[in-house]
Amino acid sequence: MRETMTIRKVGVCGAGGTMGAAIAIVAARGGFETVSYDISQASLARAGVESEGFFSKSVARGKLEASDRDEIIARMSSTTKLDDLADCDLVIEAIFEDLATKQALFAKLDPICPEWTIFASNTSTLSITEIASAVARQDRVVGMHFCLPAQLMKLIEMSAGMNTSKETFETAWAFTEAAGQTPVETQDKPGFILNAFVVPFNNDAIRAVEAGVAEPAEIDRALRVGLGYRMGPLELLDLIGLDTQVRLCEAFYPTTLDPRSAAPPLLKRMVAAGQLGRKSGRGFYSYEGGKMFGS
Repeated sequence: MRETMTIRKVGVCGAGGTMGAAIAIVAARGGFETVSYDISQASLARAGVESEGFFSKSVARGKLEASDRDEIIARMSSTTKLDDLADCDLVIEAIFEDLATKQALFAKLDPICPEWTIFASNTSTLSITEIASAVARQDRVVGMHFCLPAQLMKLIEMSAGMNTSKETFETAWAFTEAAGQTPVETQDKPGFILNAFVVPFNNDAIRAVEAGVAEPAEIDRALRVGLGYRMGPLELLDLIGLDTQVRLCEAFYPTTLDPRSAAPPLLKRMVAAGQLGRKSGRGFYSYEGGKMFGS
């Protein structure tokens, strides 16, 4: 084990998805060599095109020099082989929000990665302690919940499991700051800080639509203008995925018994109909091309 830990190379699992692709952007933009992993080559290719489009738009808006864009993209690579993450100092998973699936991923990575590699989970509904129980390096597992859209938002909620070492937490914290993000420390509880407020709030917006208070666009516009939000709750729901909101509700309601945290009937119907938001092309709004937010 190294006496001191320096993050140089980052692996991102689930990087073919919206969140994983955004986390890869954050890592590469922060100066880290970044390897994007997914089981689907097609998803990785699509994410790569969208990421390049995001950086090119940043250049067009004068927020990034063309030379910087090229350097960032040069730091990014993709793979469908877990073995290609063997020399990563930090592996961040942003895969399907299921405990067994996350545990299985880290269990496969455990013998592949060197003993100093830190495993981080982007979960917002599952226990970091339970996720870590699947590996021998429980002291080197930490929670890093990025706020969507991660390539635009700075917040990362950092949580330690019961066996997470101080060194691991501090190293992961230092990585977030080096990547230009803003970390906050939370307890290992579902929802952490942000979603504990946002999930019931977003449900309120869904119920307003279901009750016929106003159309989704009007609700979002009112909250953007009146409260200064960068995006409305229904836009946000389409971005994170309506199926993800259902899973968040299923995690929070049993522990809080707060009726505002229970999934609204309209949300369940939309998910059953396959209207999941941006990733399906239709949610509270309709989308064409599935472009990454901000690109």
